[in-house]
Amino acid sequence: MNPEVLRQLAAVDARKPWFAPYAIGLDAARQRVQAGENVAAALSGLRPARGAGAPARFIAGSSMPTGEAYEAFVARTDSVPTRDNLHDFFNGLVWLRFPQAKQRLNELQAAEIARAGVGPVRGPLRDALTLFDENGAVLAAPPALWEALVAHHWRRLFVDLRPLWRDAVLVVFGHALLEKLVCPRKELTAHVWRADAPLEPTLDGWLAAQLAADRPAGGKPFTPLPVLGIPGWWPENQNFSFYDDSLVFRPAGRQEPTTTKPSATSRT
Repeated sequence: MNPEVLRQLAAVDARKPWFAPYAIGLDAARQRVQAGENVAAALSGLRPARGAGAPARFIAGSSMPTGEAYEAFVARTDSVPTRDNLHDFFNGLVWLRFPQAKQRLNELQAAEIARAGVGPVRGPLRDALTLFDENGAVLAAPPALWEALVAHHWRRLFVDLRPLWRDAVLVVFGHALLEKLVCPRKELTAHVWRADAPLEPTLDGWLAAQLAADRPAGGKPFTPLPVLGIPGWWPENQNFSFYDDSLVFRPAGRQEPTTTKPSATSRT
């Protein structure tokens, strides 16, 4: 195992709120990697026997054939090529925690590839699906919080309405965002899907049902949320000047902080 990957895994603090849905699997898989297993084997050791709702198999990243789109390979083989890096480690944890939603995302990606092929750019459906898969989150919150969030009224959202966050739950779904949160930065922003019901214990099935092919295609049904602004998620936001940074907490209509988007043909 690459020593840098081991160092990165050792630095992951499973007690952080963004890792909470994955904490048990995170610690168990990390222990297996630290004991000498590769990431695919470590995740496979936590995978339940195949049955209803069980995740796809994890296989070595080198098993991915040249020339076949990643999503098409996963759909064809029911196998997830997994490299020995932090990105694929978190992708596997999300597969273990949300197998139905991940499978539905993959089915939609593969169907779109079968319909339109892999071109120089992703179409609107694949673009929306990839954005959520990499950087998405689900939020159940009182209506007043949602109104402030959609309007980008950040001080109202995080200061005036701060007590309402006790009744809100946010679950980070995107594995790239989880990877970035290993070293938290103020500008890290989730693309949030609204949940109108409590998130547990049926979040996986609920999210899979929401991922109908026509929903993301008409435009991304997400809203940006700088996650370290959430009360209780980051000690610095106890000082309300934290929210005065207009490069992070941007007014509606201004472009949000961006991340590098993968090409239409790249593995993400």
